Amino acid sequence: MAKISRRSGRYPALRWRKTRHSNRAVTEEPGDDSMGTFVIEGGRKLSGTVWISGSKNSSVALIPACLLADGTSRLENLALIRDVQVFARILKDLGANVDFQGHSITIAPNGFSSWKAPYDLVKQLRASYYLMGVLLAKFGRAEVGLPGGCDIGPRPIDQHLKGFKALGAEVRVEGGVVKLRARLLKGTSIYLDIPSVGATINIMLAASRAEGTTIIENAAKEPHVVDLANFLNAMGAKVLGAGTDVIKVRGTKSMKGATHSVVPDDMEAATYMMAAVATRGNVLLRNVIPRHLEPVSAKLREAGATVKEEGDGIRVICNDRPRAVNVKTLPYPGFPTDAQQPLVAVMATAEGTSVVQESVYDNRLGYVSELIKMGAHIKVEGRTAIVEGVPYLVGAPVKANDLRAGAALVVAGLSARGRTEVHGTELIDRGYESMEEKLSSLGASIRREE
Repeated sequence: MAKISRRSGRYPALRWRKTRHSNRAVTEEPGDDSMGTFVIEGGRKLSGTVWISGSKNSSVALIPACLLADGTSRLENLALIRDVQVFARILKDLGANVDFQGHSITIAPNGFSSWKAPYDLVKQLRASYYLMGVLLAKFGRAEVGLPGGCDIGPRPIDQHLKGFKALGAEVRVEGGVVKLRARLLKGTSIYLDIPSVGATINIMLAASRAEGTTIIENAAKEPHVVDLANFLNAMGAKVLGAGTDVIKVRGTKSMKGATHSVVPDDMEAATYMMAAVATRGNVLLRNVIPRHLEPVSAKLREAGATVKEEGDGIRVICNDRPRAVNVKTLPYPGFPTDAQQPLVAVMATAEGTSVVQESVYDNRLGYVSELIKMGAHIKVEGRTAIVEGVPYLVGAPVKANDLRAGAALVVAGLSARGRTEVHGTELIDRGYESMEEKLSSLGASIRREE
């Protein structure tokens, strides 16, 4: 069981390699299709302090951004998760030098000269599409396979390609590979049809080394968009307006290496906040930015939980059965789609009937059938889940079909009576560092089996 250091509040540094032990940062090497299981004995109140790792969504944008520099960059407060490991493998394959030291990574583009990304690794994570903007900016060329990641419905990259074309690139898609070429990238005005996080970031990456100024209108406002902007500015780019719906990027011919600390993971924090409410617990989350969690905090308060700031942390207390709430997922600063599944797991035992509308992705309610196996009363109508709260859930074997669905099933298992087996830990490992260790430190009965 991992204990939190009294001095730093961190979990012990986890070794970055494949291991036979069950408690580790990353469960399998990329390409390993073995399935893992979390075995949970539910019904225990969570209590104590948990340290929140660096943001997954920031990390997978910051790591490829390091390739834009002419020198060495260092990222700190990095989560040791599967997606980070896969991206590091991709950068090594492209010729960059990559070195891990605890929760930090040093990336030197020395020897990096390839604009063709390795297809077998690219298909393992959605954020691999950020290589398109990076390679196009660096070489004027890029060949990147269409991305993989969780199956949560169609997530087209048309807005990404629209942005590249506006900057002056020729775009072709052949055999599942996006091929980009540009003699010169020139700044321009780009209006996104939807505030796509991926397209906003990809255009920012490409525009950072374009000639002139690029204006992105209807841009995404998520915290990891701001985090990337801060890193690009540290490397010598000039990005203004990140966090608003209009971002201006003034390109530069060369960029220097920089050191940057990744912002805390708001979605990991949201998951542990949900777990505290589901188990009627008392949990202090350390290393968070409360402003990033305001949409989640507001809904949990509406459900009857106490959510209050304590220094650099947030404490969540829930003594009674939560009340039903209605929610609709929206781009930031609305309620995040990545927190929808854990919230439904909480509402499954709430008093009353909740209506949860998923407005961002088409297929993000597929996990509901697994909650029903545990005794939940949920009816799905299109993108809407109608959740009639029951007094308690009962443990059962269930299977994760994506990252956040896996987190929801863990939250449900923690609150359920009896034993729950959550199959598919390799999906959960994509975005959660040492979940079983952190939950165990809060008093949960959870272990990993291969």
